[in-house]
Amino acid sequence: MTEAVLRAEIVAVAQAIDKAGFCPSKSGNVSARSGEGFLITPSVLPYAQTKPEDLIHLSLEGAVLEGARKPSSEWPFHAAIYKARPDAQAIVHTHSPRATALACTRRGIPAFHYMIALCGGADVRCAEYATFGSPELASNAVKALEGRKAVLLANHGVIALGSSLAGAHNIAGEVENLAGEYLDILASGLDPVILDEAEMARVSAKFAGYGRVG
Repeated sequence: MTEAVLRAEIVAVAQAIDKAGFCPSKSGNVSARSGEGFLITPSVLPYAQTKPEDLIHLSLEGAVLEGARKPSSEWPFHAAIYKARPDAQAIVHTHSPRATALACTRRGIPAFHYMIALCGGADVRCAEYATFGSPELASNAVKALEGRKAVLLANHGVIALGSSLAGAHNIAGEVENLAGEYLDILASGLDPVILDEAEMARVSAKFAGYGRVG
C-alpha cells in the first residue's frame, strides 16, 4: 500500500466513525504505521474537513517527520502501543457513547457473548484512569491491552487496534455493540451467563479459521 492510499484510508475511517457518532466534539483519533513511525489525524480539525495531506507523520518517539498541523493530543498512547505491539498496524480511538458510558463505571466487558473473542481474548478490560494525552494513560492502555485488541479507558473511551485499518475499525464498532448489549442486560436487573475460557478459546480458534481477525 502506498502512503497516499494509506492516508486516504485513515481519513475515510476517521470520517466513518465521526458519522457513526463515535467522535462527539472532535474526540477520538485514527492512526496507522508508516515506515519507522505512524500517520495520525490532526488535533482540532473536524473530520469532515480533514484531507489526506492534513495527517501528521510522527516517529515512535513523537517527533514530527512530516506535516504542518498539530497531531492529536493522544499521540502518546498511539506511539506506546506501536512500540509495545508489533502486531498493531492501525489504531482507532473513539468516544462511542455506550462503550464510553460503561468505561465511566470503570468496568470492562466480560465474555457474555462469543463475539468478545473478536477483541482478542476472553474479555475487554478497562484500563486505569489517567489524564488524556498523558504518559500515564499511554502506560495504562498498553498494560490493559496485553493479549487483547481492544480496551476501555476509564472515564474516557475506547482503543481498538488491528492488523489493518479495516480490522481496527471493525473492532471499535463491535466494542460499542457489545457494550450496549451488556448495559442493557445490567439495566434489566438480570445477570448475564459468562462463557468460560475454554469456550472462548474454541471461538477464537474458529474465528481464526474463518479469517475473522482484526
